[in-house]
Amino acid sequence: MKSVFARLASDFLSTIVFLVVYFATDNVLIATGVAIAGAIAQVVYARVKGQSLGYMTWASLGLVIVLGGATLFTNDPRFVLAKPAIGHIAIGAIMLKRGWMLRYLPPIVTETIPEYATLAGYAWAGLMFILAAGTIAVAATGDMKLWAFYVSVVLVGAKIAAFAIQYVAFRVLVGSRLRAAARA
Repeated sequence: MKSVFARLASDFLSTIVFLVVYFATDNVLIATGVAIAGAIAQVVYARVKGQSLGYMTWASLGLVIVLGGATLFTNDPRFVLAKPAIGHIAIGAIMLKRGWMLRYLPPIVTETIPEYATLAGYAWAGLMFILAAGTIAVAATGDMKLWAFYVSVVLVGAKIAAFAIQYVAFRVLVGSRLRAAARA
């Protein structure tokens, strides 16, 4: 579990750095510049250490440089604020692959209710698209405080709530199936 959180922190380091610097300075341009420098430093550090970089790290670097550069060039924060939406769209598209979730679930779920696991995978894809649309809508306002709240509370909270709902639903569905099989 610790490695999962470390990987997520690594994948979203530039967004985390951006938020921390923005809250400390209340300056979008400084936060953007530091986020770009941090993303570049992260890649350089990993390469020096001989670590392989995942697709998300490279994609994040490209997005930070392009969207951060557009923010610095135009003095318009909406470019860099849209970055999380692009990530959510990409992840949602990947989640449209039938059965993607099955490899992440315990055998009792995959053997007992595989059709619900597949349906949940599509629901997660839909959630990613909805969260991306919300991110774009909030970014379009250019309101930094609203955006910071959205990415740090709403995005995280929606995923935690979805996970909790899925966990409870799977427990109920598996239990119901097993009881029905025992009666038959």
